[in-house]
Amino acid sequence: MEIKYLDLQAQYKTIKDDIDREIHKILDSSAYVLGKSVSDFEANYAEYCQTTYCSGVNNGTNALLLALKALDVGQGDEVITSANTFIATISAIVQSGARPVLVDVDPISRNIDPLLLKMAISNRTKVIIPVHLFGRMADMDAVMRIAKEHNLKVLEDACQSHGAKYKGKRAGSFGDAAAFSFYPGKNLGAYGEAGAVVTSNASLDAEIKKLRDHGSEKKYYHDVIGYNARMEGLQGAVLGVKLKHLDKWNAERRRVAQIYNKNLKHVTKPEMHDDYEQVFHLYVIETDKRDALMNYLKQEHNIVTLIHYPIPNHLQKALDYLGYKKGDFPISEQLADQILSLPIYPEMPDEHVEFVAEKINEFYC
Repeated sequence: MEIKYLDLQAQYKTIKDDIDREIHKILDSSAYVLGKSVSDFEANYAEYCQTTYCSGVNNGTNALLLALKALDVGQGDEVITSANTFIATISAIVQSGARPVLVDVDPISRNIDPLLLKMAISNRTKVIIPVHLFGRMADMDAVMRIAKEHNLKVLEDACQSHGAKYKGKRAGSFGDAAAFSFYPGKNLGAYGEAGAVVTSNASLDAEIKKLRDHGSEKKYYHDVIGYNARMEGLQGAVLGVKLKHLDKWNAERRRVAQIYNKNLKHVTKPEMHDDYEQVFHLYVIETDKRDALMNYLKQEHNIVTLIHYPIPNHLQKALDYLGYKKGDFPISEQLADQILSLPIYPEMPDEHVEFVAEKINEFYC
């Protein structure tokens, strides 16, 4: 028996008829780029995120980039973000023309440390990007308080936290804007690449919609140089179907996480906190025997695990020019050495979760 890390086919089978019907509507209408399926999804997703507007784009990285450009970020600016994130967060900053300023993370939440965030602010800082990593939101009370004190904009990187809440408010509803990725493996995943920016600022939304379409509000009239970053009609249709199931799927992810938390021993498990309604895009443990455990699970028991992420961003070759060195972000470096992502998806049977936990416990015996 193989325990898959993720099973997208299992999810598709539960919604196959609805998905197939909506895809055929797109094929019949030939509305392949933007169109009604996208605008309907935008309206529904904005409401879901407790915001006013949503702009569908072609991936999460461009969602971050377009939001930064709409916030007037460019050459000479600095944008502060977490050292512990997928590189897309940082590459969007670089592509905007700004300089990324990295901040280490709190070891419990694995999200940006507010005390270190405050120390990183300079007279060039323009935007803070808190990353809601692995399905747990950052401490948004602290982030928003710091941003207000220093008159800074906040762009939430919510690419891994669709539907997550902090003190009852959705991811995406705190900052000036928020970026989402709908990569297929995400909690709300498209059948290809897609992303979105949500906001409650009308002018910001209008600018993002202009930027995603070659800087155009009216066809062939281009006010600025923009991007080809529109959401496809097929992805809007798929996401429209899947959004209706997101809360249920997130609840099932929490079920899997609770079974792991109940059964796992000998490893550091994700903290559960009443202020955070986590959606467990990933279930990540920590152990100083990570590589041996990973090999044991795969070779001995056919259990697939992954590492998110094995090389800290400040040690990536692409970011050498920033001048960071080993030891600058000790918590992020420790996490890169010790974290292991266990199989998790909404349809994962209890017995599979218990089997994974059992084999991890046996490894330490």
